[in-house]
Amino acid sequence: MTRATPFLMFQHGKAQAALDFYVKHIPDSRIESVERFGPDGPGPDGTIIRAHVIIAGQAVMVHDSFIAHGFDFTPSWSFFLDCDDEAGFDRLFATLSEEGGVLMPPGNYGWSRNFAWVSDRFGVAWQLNLA
Repeated sequence: MTRATPFLMFQHGKAQAALDFYVKHIPDSRIESVERFGPDGPGPDGTIIRAHVIIAGQAVMVHDSFIAHGFDFTPSWSFFLDCDDEAGFDRLFATLSEEGGVLMPPGNYGWSRNFAWVSDRFGVAWQLNLA
């Protein structure tokens, strides 16, 4: 069987901080397993080789790249979160956009009574939809 799993590659050792942030703020999120580089490398000791996580119920793999790349996350790939209520929507909007950016402010764009698109402090994009 072939299976697709979203894969987030962080740079500069930011993966653990991102995972801690997501688990704390996004419902139904947890770290399943983490494999780390040791003192012999090739990545910096303690950074993540591979983590299996659940973000809002979605299985995701995470990695800390020890190679500096000329690219990072782009908003053309994003997590789409359906929020059950206005309070949850507002909380996620405030939390995810803090130290990040607002790509589309909350509003009724015709396909949702309230929708927003943000980029978090780690560069990952999130579409928020009031279901």
